[in-house]
Amino acid sequence: MIKKFMSMSMLAAFLFVPFLSLMAEPASSAMDEVKIEEITKKVFPCVVKVIAKNRYTKIAMGVVMDKDGHIVTTALISPRDEKLYVITTKGKKIEAEFLGLDSETQLAVIKAKDKTLTPIVMGEVKDVSPGAWVGLVSISPEDTPQITQGIVSSVSPEKLRLNVWVTRGASGSPILDKDGRMIGLLRGVYTEEGPFIVEFREKEVAASGFAFSRAEAPSSGMALAIPIDIVKSVTVEIKEKGRVQRGWLGVRFYPNEEGDLEIIEVEKESPAEMAKLEEGDIILQIQGKDVTSGEMVVHEIRSMKPGQTIALKILRDGKEQEVQVRLGEYTEEDVWREMEQRFPRLFVPEARKLIEAEPRERLRLAFETRKYIGVDLNPLNTELAEYFGVKEGKGLLVGGVGEDTPAAKAGLKVGDILVKADGKDLAMTSDLSRILQEKEKGDRIKLEFYRDKKKMSVEVEVAEEERSTVRRFSPEDWKEYTETWGKYSDNLMRQQEKWQDETSKEMKSQIERMDREFEEVLKKSKESQERLSKSLKWYKSIRV
Repeated sequence: MIKKFMSMSMLAAFLFVPFLSLMAEPASSAMDEVKIEEITKKVFPCVVKVIAKNRYTKIAMGVVMDKDGHIVTTALISPRDEKLYVITTKGKKIEAEFLGLDSETQLAVIKAKDKTLTPIVMGEVKDVSPGAWVGLVSISPEDTPQITQGIVSSVSPEKLRLNVWVTRGASGSPILDKDGRMIGLLRGVYTEEGPFIVEFREKEVAASGFAFSRAEAPSSGMALAIPIDIVKSVTVEIKEKGRVQRGWLGVRFYPNEEGDLEIIEVEKESPAEMAKLEEGDIILQIQGKDVTSGEMVVHEIRSMKPGQTIALKILRDGKEQEVQVRLGEYTEEDVWREMEQRFPRLFVPEARKLIEAEPRERLRLAFETRKYIGVDLNPLNTELAEYFGVKEGKGLLVGGVGEDTPAAKAGLKVGDILVKADGKDLAMTSDLSRILQEKEKGDRIKLEFYRDKKKMSVEVEVAEEERSTVRRFSPEDWKEYTETWGKYSDNLMRQQEKWQDETSKEMKSQIERMDREFEEVLKKSKESQERLSKSLKWYKSIRV
């Protein structure tokens, strides 16, 4: 019976093979094991581990681009003032200098203080086609050669999608063709929503002492790489200028209910403002190309250079019109701010560096002044803005007003919606705080706000208070500090208890009223939660 079954299986397989050969030719011929071994030996010396010391150790791969020690890697490794060094495949530790990063491609260039490194041989993107064999060479957690292989899934001018297995910590590795030439740099695992975000954390491998990156999800069979042509151009520009010059328009937009990209903010003193673009304008075309997505708009703007004039077709009040805009420059600070916002756990904002720069030194609290008016604020979402009749679509909801504060004296109340301060739009609490800190004690700030769906305005006097900040501690005045801080804490506690007692009744009634009003709004919000969350997520990233 078994022999009969095997005979039938062999016959079926024999008949099926010609059928498969008629359907399609193989996408690429299998690579010879000996050739893969040769490629690994040739390329491995061109790969290094890039290590940056931040709040914790960040590690990625890097590729040596020339004999001068220039190395290209992922921008997620980029430090500001932290220590940076590379480790070669022979275990040699070399100090490195950070030269710059590009937020659009998420590539960074560093320079090792050693001119004996082996540069990689580069290929051409034009030689790459879907189905072609590719290899990925990196350094394993045990400091040995590591290679995975696969095929090219798709090719576009800006990206290579690869069907190749990506191991943890491999971001920044070279992607190789069948001749061992570099055709791209690995960005990370590919997902439908964009490139996979890697979080770097320190971890020990048993008996090796190797720190490597821990991804937030398991490895995937799909990866995203930057084509070699872009890698080379970004490397050259960062080497020469310290950054990649990219265009800046100065607007923020989001997809409205019809799916059109509507401008919701025009930045002050921006190219968009000079070109008289307005909130509510719909972007239809850029340089004659129909707008298909927010990503497309960002890519088109940032692929152009500062000073270049572009043509935008917009829809305003139901009429199409063309606007000429001379682009500004997306500055280096803009780049760092974007990276800090997108990857807050990898990029430490400047305000937190004082605490983390020398963790073994004692620090102490001192006091400095802060301007305030005495309100507790929360940003509005789209649903709440519509409910409260805020035409601007954004603002700050007053959730509390301190007794005897400038805000209380000016007549502001819980439930008011602040939309402008001295003519500047308010979307986040930091917007108002920034304006206040530029004022002097006793200055007045003009606030525009909504109350009962009616727009009003009021001038509020700016007050000043002490707040704590961080600076280096001197051991000899520790006793003085503890006594001062103890008195301050006791006083602060008494003031807080007094304020809570005096305001609890008023706040309770206000909260009960707002709870009733919000109940209906929350019902509507729940129905559109999925749509709203997608819009908000997209909204955060669409600024050009």
